[in-house]
Amino acid sequence: MKTTATMFPRARIPYGTWGSSYFPAWQTSGLAEVNVGQFAGEAMGRILGLRKVPSHALEYLVIGSTIPWHWKFWTAPLVASCMGRRLPGYHVEQACATGLQAVLLGGAEVESGAKDVVGVLTFDRTSDSPVGVFPERRAHQRTHAIADVWDNFGFDPATGKAMIAAAGMTARKYQVDRSETDDVAFLRTQQYFAAKDSGFLDRVLVPLDLLTVAGRPMGRIDEDKGVRPVSRGALRAQRELDTCVTSGTQTHASDGMATLLVTSPERARELSARPEIEIRFVGKAEARTEPSLMPEAPTFAVQRLLERTGLAMDDIAVAKNHNPFAVNDVVFTRVTGYDWRKLNRTGCSLVWGHPQGPTLTRSLIEGLEEAVDLGGGYVLVFGCAAGDVGIAALFEVREGGRR
Repeated sequence: MKTTATMFPRARIPYGTWGSSYFPAWQTSGLAEVNVGQFAGEAMGRILGLRKVPSHALEYLVIGSTIPWHWKFWTAPLVASCMGRRLPGYHVEQACATGLQAVLLGGAEVESGAKDVVGVLTFDRTSDSPVGVFPERRAHQRTHAIADVWDNFGFDPATGKAMIAAAGMTARKYQVDRSETDDVAFLRTQQYFAAKDSGFLDRVLVPLDLLTVAGRPMGRIDEDKGVRPVSRGALRAQRELDTCVTSGTQTHASDGMATLLVTSPERARELSARPEIEIRFVGKAEARTEPSLMPEAPTFAVQRLLERTGLAMDDIAVAKNHNPFAVNDVVFTRVTGYDWRKLNRTGCSLVWGHPQGPTLTRSLIEGLEEAVDLGGGYVLVFGCAAGDVGIAALFEVREGGRR
């Protein structure tokens, strides 16, 4: 395997200092009834406790979310208080890329020497997402203009088109056949259930209790609600909403959180569940394509990243992508020649849903865990970021000095 310089030579992700909630589909859990920032802070404290990470080890908090939530003005300091700590920190947001950007920014904090242990916490609640009321000074009613968060999925202000239209346009550009996107969706579901049945997902997903503001139990999140087995026949029978886009070949809105730590090498050895495992940051790239061609943008970001690092897809041990549409995966194969069957071997957002903020954080956690099972190697995580932007990042897992 080739070697390459690292993006942040000092930053590490201690093995096992991570976890994610299950991602229940929109309106299928009690998350619609709680403050998601409070839930995320309490959940992070619970996960770190299970991972035997002392709460006093944390020095800073980077949080990421995309949907407004009550108390959002107070961002990371408020969320840290919900996990029982008074920590400084800040909030980051970049649509679907939020979960990956938050991790990279945590790496930058450590690399700068500002902090030795940074907590990264990403979360979102699409269920009962708030409606924004904006001042409209051109009308006699000052609060005349009202916008729902869901409007953003149906309308790109730059093009006037919906996300589904972008997937359809990209499918037509690459002459994608409907049968191939159905095959992608079928395999992705099989991959998810294989990972679930093997116990793999139990190592990264944590059942979490929902509490009232008074701290009383009001439910439990212990499954990716909305995920069910599907047959090829059922996929074939679904109506096309746009070219190669059906309800079965696109993701669904969901709720959830995911967290991990980024630390210095010294602190990583202290906090890691397996100190012999070293996880490094290798590189990052972003790309923007033509309007309403979002499904191809992540592929261009990957190409740019591989060119910068001198690596090829054959050097990658684990490749995980956020694929809101099956079209994304087919296009990746069309452009790079890399078989889409090798992607997402333990599941992906096409199947378990898309709460936005934590989506790529969960993908990264699963990818790192899979690489450890393989004895190490490069982990590639990539996805879209609204409209026509793609992001990609590389990490390296070394186990006992091996790569």
